[in-house]
Amino acid sequence: MTAALMLAAQDVRITPGPGHPLGGYLARHGVATGTHDDLEASLIWLSTEDDPGVLWVALDALAVDAGLTSTLADAVAAAVGIGPERVLVCASHTHSGPEGWTGPLHPGLPGQRDPGLVGRMAEKVTGAALRLRACRGRVRARWHAGSTEAVGSNRYRPDGPHDTSFGVLELRRDDGSPAALLFDYASHPTVLGPDNLTWSADWPGATRRELATLVGQPVAAFLQGAAGDASSRFVRRGRNHEEVRTLGGRLATSIARTLAAAGAPSSPSATGPVRVTRSTLHLPYRDVPSLEDSVELREAAEAEWQRELAGHGEDHPAVRIAQTRYEGCAMLAVMAASNPPTGCAEVPVTVVSLGEIAWLHTPFELFASLGLRIRQGSPFRHTRVIGYTDGYLGYLPDAEGHRDGIYEAYVTLFRPEAADVLVEHCLRQLRAHHLGRC
Repeated sequence: MTAALMLAAQDVRITPGPGHPLGGYLARHGVATGTHDDLEASLIWLSTEDDPGVLWVALDALAVDAGLTSTLADAVAAAVGIGPERVLVCASHTHSGPEGWTGPLHPGLPGQRDPGLVGRMAEKVTGAALRLRACRGRVRARWHAGSTEAVGSNRYRPDGPHDTSFGVLELRRDDGSPAALLFDYASHPTVLGPDNLTWSADWPGATRRELATLVGQPVAAFLQGAAGDASSRFVRRGRNHEEVRTLGGRLATSIARTLAAAGAPSSPSATGPVRVTRSTLHLPYRDVPSLEDSVELREAAEAEWQRELAGHGEDHPAVRIAQTRYEGCAMLAVMAASNPPTGCAEVPVTVVSLGEIAWLHTPFELFASLGLRIRQGSPFRHTRVIGYTDGYLGYLPDAEGHRDGIYEAYVTLFRPEAADVLVEHCLRQLRAHHLGRC
């Protein structure tokens, strides 16, 4: 007999006070002046009576490094009474959250961890975790998938690789009332630019707020997909909160229409158990060019940026591409002048499955083409590729990105062949998990 699914879900506000640096943009100056919309943590614990399942902690944060992951996973696991290996900590990648939750995420980026900020946020998340057992109950799960092209695109060319799909796990109580949604989409939450100095979840937060209105106030947890080369650069019409609401509303509307069109009787149901497989890939770090070569690249990139700026408006896509290429070269020069990492990185890769649905989690900003390769090669009927989970190891560009010399290819910590190595490891894990061998 199929095990009944059990769910406990909570949302909690984790917004800091003003006065702290925001993370995400080299070009940003100043500290947070206040809050436009709250940053939240969404906790979804999906299990059965006889198995602890998995607990997602989805944060409105730029990233979660290994230290923050360990802090939150250990605290949440202890609060709920499960092993920390059952807890996944995921970031939305909003660029309007605090720098201090993680500090420096890259050898070429400044930043400082703020233990006070981390402690206060962890206390709020732990408090939400303590409430989970009291609200745990039976649910029915249904899977929905759809597509929308109105929220993001490839950020280097409109016709470039981009996964326009979204996946939604809908969880309803036995009486039919909505309990939670676990949804994903792949695009940088960077509608708001470096001039924004207020806390904001960007479009993922706007999507959750609109879903609450359209679907009936469920806990809605967002998982960021393979968004390394995806953003709103070619689809947005501004860089303000009105545009955030517009883009977030488009995704929410697409999701709500997909849920309504499927209908409870006809959409595919999903049953337990919830299975979790963790693995570690050891991936060699790259060799960084000499300081002399890196400075030469930086100077050439700066000259190109200034040429584009002279011919276009500041937020023109060509200017943004040239500016980010310059920023990548500048970060590369900082790496060359310091002590870049050597040896191998430990890359956590986690597969979670519910029947024929699989979520493949990595700590990377994966390029869309890599996420699509993993999805296409997976033995599961439905596979969602999630980044920014259980650590942060930066961008993983594809071969085309390295060939074109774009920003992400300059700042990546890994060699060009690393992308293929990761994809093959992910596919091996998915196949083994599907066969039940792990």
